[in-house]
Amino acid sequence: MFKITLSPGHGKNTPGKRCPDDSMREWEFNCAVVTKMIDLFSHYKDVAVKRLDDPTGKVDISVEKRAQTSNNWNADYHLDVHANAAGDNWSDVNGIETFSYKLSGTSFEIAKKLQKALINATGLKDRGVKNGDCFYMVNTTKAPANLVECGFMTNKNEAALLKSDAYRDKVANTLVEAITSHFKLQKVQEQPKPVEKPKEPIKPDGKLHKVQVGAFSDPKNADKLAEELKKKGYNPFIVKG
Repeated sequence: MFKITLSPGHGKNTPGKRCPDDSMREWEFNCAVVTKMIDLFSHYKDVAVKRLDDPTGKVDISVEKRAQTSNNWNADYHLDVHANAAGDNWSDVNGIETFSYKLSGTSFEIAKKLQKALINATGLKDRGVKNGDCFYMVNTTKAPANLVECGFMTNKNEAALLKSDAYRDKVANTLVEAITSHFKLQKVQEQPKPVEKPKEPIKPDGKLHKVQVGAFSDPKNADKLAEELKKKGYNPFIVKG
């Protein structure tokens, strides 16, 4: 079983982690991307995913606890999903960047693939792969780990993207495709639905086929049944014995 931990950065009410006009909290973007990623990973064989934040966003789970959970679970890979900021006011600073533990090793190799895939998919400025030693989740988790900053909340154009479902889906799909490709994870083969053969119409054989509904010794009962059949659209007749 290949085990992945995902961490949407921060909590919904974490101070400062939002657009300057408070039109979006960072966690809202991070949460949407991770939720979509979990669904996408469910379509791969032998893959288990553990989310490390509070799914309601109300509590900002500490990085110490998140890293400990990932390590105790013996994760094979960890990813932190974030949206970036350049101060507390609107700014022209823009683009995507990915962080790795050291600029070497497995984390670095995955980081390069994540960064390239995100830039190709979004067309945003390439800010490159950077050393993430300063990030607790990157340098403390035992598994290879990366942190992606998927655009700036403090840039009005990128903030609009970060708020959109289409962009969130695009980021989630891109990250999952890059991760599954690197680790050579295989999709579950869906069983094709059986195709029903159309029923062949019954062909007339030129013969007359008779259907008897009933036989009665009391003619009143025969007349009563004949009337009921007429009401249903049949053309009955009575043969007297």
